[in-house]
Amino acid sequence: MPVIKARTRGKHVVRHITRLDRESYETLFAYATFLGEPPEYVLNQLIDTVLAKDKEFLVWRDAHPGSHTPRPAGRRSRARVRTPGPDVLVDRAGTEKAPTSHPVR
Repeated sequence: MPVIKARTRGKHVVRHITRLDRESYETLFAYATFLGEPPEYVLNQLIDTVLAKDKEFLVWRDAHPGSHTPRPAGRRSRARVRTPGPDVLVDRAGTEKAPTSHPVR
C-alpha cells in the first residue's frame, strides 16, 4: 500500500528549483513511476505527510504564522541599447549626427 495518498486537484502550484543527491533523485523518480504520478506530486506529498508528523515543527509553525518564503529577487533590468533608425547618421565614436538635407554618397 503506498504511503502517499491520491492526488487532489485545484492546488496553486509554484516553481522551485533545487538539487538532490543522486540516490534521492533516483528514488524520487522510481516512486513516481510506482505511483504513476509526476515527481513534483511525490515531493509535495512527502512534504505534506512527513512534516505533518513532526510535532515540534507544528508547534513552532503555530507560534510563527505567516509566510516564510523568501521574497522574490528583483528582476535585473537589461540596459536597452538604442539602435538608430535608417535615417540617422552615426559617426565612428557612436555619436548621432543630424541628417543632412541631401543624401550622402
